[in-house]
Amino acid sequence: MTNFSTEIISRPVETACDNVKSAMVYRFFGKRLFDICLCLVLAPIVFPVILLLALIVRRDGGSAFFKQARVGKDGKHFRCLKLRTMRVDAEEHLIEMCRKDPEIRKEWELYQKLDVDPRITKIGNILRKTSLDELPQFLNVLFGDMSFFGPRPFLPSQSAMYLNAGGKAYFKMRPGISGAWQVSTRNESTFIERVGYDEEYYRTLSLVTDINLFWKTFAVVIKREGK
Repeated sequence: MTNFSTEIISRPVETACDNVKSAMVYRFFGKRLFDICLCLVLAPIVFPVILLLALIVRRDGGSAFFKQARVGKDGKHFRCLKLRTMRVDAEEHLIEMCRKDPEIRKEWELYQKLDVDPRITKIGNILRKTSLDELPQFLNVLFGDMSFFGPRPFLPSQSAMYLNAGGKAYFKMRPGISGAWQVSTRNESTFIERVGYDEEYYRTLSLVTDINLFWKTFAVVIKREGK
């Protein structure tokens, strides 16, 4: 009777240990392999689309791509790539808007984005709605700076705000093109609330989690819920 009871108790423990081991293997080895394989599968489709969209964006005379320093794994900075969706003088225009309008300044400080942003171009609005402006980040994934799924990379100037909100797990993984925050309340949540999504993602990180995010991201793109 004792042996039977011990066996029943030990099985869930063994299963839990196996699950932990699988999660650790995926976190440190499998996730990068998953990214590379997904890149190879999607590259023949994605890169021609990037080229076509770049030509369209270039029509207003500015650069097709937008490069900006972001914080990555271990706190290292990297150049995050996007298709340009804003006017060329976007940063200067934001400073001017915040100076003139207290409401805009308050919204930016709370969300680190504007619900109605006059800096966004017409083609940029379409790219954002469909999340196609993120496609150049495939290169960031190939270079090893990013993953397909993970917390969204933030600006170096936002590091203190993120750390003060208790964000720690972010620095243990590569930031992602898409993630838990993006497929949930990306347009409503504050910058600080993103920390909770990032911490939860790290705790539940697994192949199953990333596959679920893949399908949820696909649904967001189809529904044009980007911003």
